[in-house]
Amino acid sequence: MLMRTDPFRELDRLTQQLLGSAGTWSSPSAMPMDAYREGDVYVIAFDLPGVSSDAIEIDVERNMLTVKAERRPATKADDVQMELSERPLGVFSRQVMLADTLDTEHIEAAYDAGVLTLSIPIAERAKPRKISISAGGDKKQISG
Repeated sequence: MLMRTDPFRELDRLTQQLLGSAGTWSSPSAMPMDAYREGDVYVIAFDLPGVSSDAIEIDVERNMLTVKAERRPATKADDVQMELSERPLGVFSRQVMLADTLDTEHIEAAYDAGVLTLSIPIAERAKPRKISISAGGDKKQISG
């Protein structure tokens, strides 16, 4: 149902974690995701902890799904001295090539507890259907 568009994205993610580099709009960091089929719906879940819903952009152009998010630093008082900072800040992005069998016109998005969940229905033309066969001179009819 989906194809990875960048085989080196996981290597980039690990490198960014080790080097501690933050993503920018021109060079965003990767975001982890899960993808699975649940009945007649394809579900993609992205981990975006600490990101507000207004800092998330979702775009679909043809069959390319793009999710971008930005985790901004929390505002701190002038007298605060940071002792440890491990949570990545900056821009995160993920592109997923969706199959033609998905209905990209009816994608639903929900954001709860730092997880962005996209539900994409399977297109009617991709669902299995029964084909009846008639014997002799009868006409064949497709039902579905």
